[in-house]
Amino acid sequence: MQHEKINYLEFPASDLAKVKGFFETVFAFEFTDYGPEYTAFNNAGIDGGFYYSKNVMATTKGSALVVFYSENLAETQDKIIAAGGKVVVETFEFPGGKRFHFSDPCGNEFAVWSDK
Repeated sequence: MQHEKINYLEFPASDLAKVKGFFETVFAFEFTDYGPEYTAFNNAGIDGGFYYSKNVMATTKGSALVVFYSENLAETQDKIIAAGGKVVVETFEFPGGKRFHFSDPCGNEFAVWSDK
């Protein structure tokens, strides 16, 4: 661990089983349950967890945006949709690459970008 650096992230989820299945399928997260209202993840680039809540993260509500990297944006988007996610901002270009935003099955907003 590094002193005074981001070490862990936590996200709300109204259905822990659905969110676990989604992130296992799409991004190969690994989970450890800590009771019925919390699950921790690893194998994600940074460790974190999902806690039971009916709240959702969205940039329109002022939430920070967690952005994944992909070597094949279209392939990752297809996996997200097949696993029950939804595209909430279509792919757009920006200097250095392109990205799209998606919501997980619980409604949390994330993004995926690529420089390819």
